[in-house]
Amino acid sequence: MAFNSIILRLELDHRHVHFGNVASAISNVGGDITSIDVIRPGQDTSVRDITIQVSDQVEAQVVESLRQLPGVQVVNVSDRTFLAHLGGKISIYPKLPVKNRDDLSRVYTPGVARVCTAIHESPEKAYSLTVKRNTVAVVTDGTAVLGLGDIGPAAAAPVMEGKAMLFKQLADVDAFPICLDTKDTEEIIRIVKAISPIFGGINLEDISSPRCFEIEQRLSAELDIPIFHDDQHGTAVVVIAGLINALMVVGKQMDRIRVVVNGIGAAGVSICKMLLAAGVTRLVPVDREGAIIRGGKYSHPMWQWLAEQPQVEDKSGKLKDVIQDADVFIGVSRGGVLSGEDVSRMAENRIVFAMANPDPEIRPEEALPLVRVFATGRSDYPNQINNVLVFPGIFRGALDCRARAINESMKLAAARAIAAVVSDSERNEHYIIPSLFNEQVVSGVRKAVIEAAIATGQSRRIPPDF
Repeated sequence: MAFNSIILRLELDHRHVHFGNVASAISNVGGDITSIDVIRPGQDTSVRDITIQVSDQVEAQVVESLRQLPGVQVVNVSDRTFLAHLGGKISIYPKLPVKNRDDLSRVYTPGVARVCTAIHESPEKAYSLTVKRNTVAVVTDGTAVLGLGDIGPAAAAPVMEGKAMLFKQLADVDAFPICLDTKDTEEIIRIVKAISPIFGGINLEDISSPRCFEIEQRLSAELDIPIFHDDQHGTAVVVIAGLINALMVVGKQMDRIRVVVNGIGAAGVSICKMLLAAGVTRLVPVDREGAIIRGGKYSHPMWQWLAEQPQVEDKSGKLKDVIQDADVFIGVSRGGVLSGEDVSRMAENRIVFAMANPDPEIRPEEALPLVRVFATGRSDYPNQINNVLVFPGIFRGALDCRARAINESMKLAAARAIAAVVSDSERNEHYIIPSLFNEQVVSGVRKAVIEAAIATGQSRRIPPDF
């Protein structure tokens, strides 16, 4: 259930209504008053702003109940979430003021010509003399936005702006939303390549599967800057981080567990790849048609890749068939696909990551009594698996060492760094993932990513602190 904060401006006629009547009307339909501001006091009438925490389902009922109350006039309804988006959530500011002709001559003509010439003669100077060194493009076509699906590039823009805010606030990375009005794979690749000279990295976002695989692979092969599809790899990195700590809690080892992954789309494929890189030897990828089996033939290129991996089991069946004796269930699919009975047939000390949003693969209330460690993608339960833990630090590190790419070693290093933020004394069934706002996350991920980039030959620069 999603909650929101709304502000109601009410004019009260005290001859017909008291504030207690207003408070009762709000409470009776499920609203929770969090603050009251008197805008205009008066003996006969007054105007007040009331901030109410309310679920999406009953927001309209709260407003209607007040409109029906004698002596109450609803002057205005403000949704604080919409207010936060008015005019967009990001802007660009100059680093230097331009107050006179001398300033102008240095930042623009004629002085800027010398800098242009320097970059023309030595293209690598773009990293030191332009915004390239610290700027990422957040690129989408709006085809797989949150749980909303294909809503188009304009409607996807608020998500991309939010991502740019998090880049800046958490890792001091300048990011800009690029929302493309095309679904054509070749055109997206061409456009991103064409705009790449000014960016130090590309964060692909909310592009539907399977096109996202080819777009990322082609751009990674054809550009010499990091390309990172966050829906795939960000999710996978934080899943591995959570799993590392969950296994410590239950006393199991990565190379001895049996893992079922349900939902083999963009995130599911990347999770499977990282599980194999982390050392998992018994993997069961499952989609709507059932388990993807070793030796099978599939038209989906990434499913075929999985079918060729020796760690993938050759046992066919639906989810309910293959879940038996699994140590770990990881869901990136849809709500309600797993029952308590299914979970009870898993191995002892079972781990369940049910990450479908907004409804997990199994209701938390049903799963919690049956598992040792439970995680979701939601913020209203412990152990939230959220890729906000990943992309700020991974790009901070990649930019600082001017990485050519973000490879599997760098992603696995990021996962281990996130897991390491949770200390031995803190780690337990309800705390396997650090807070999104823990300041150690970005710095730890940055350090691990740079070390892995240097070790694997992806770094073009060694930062001064290394």
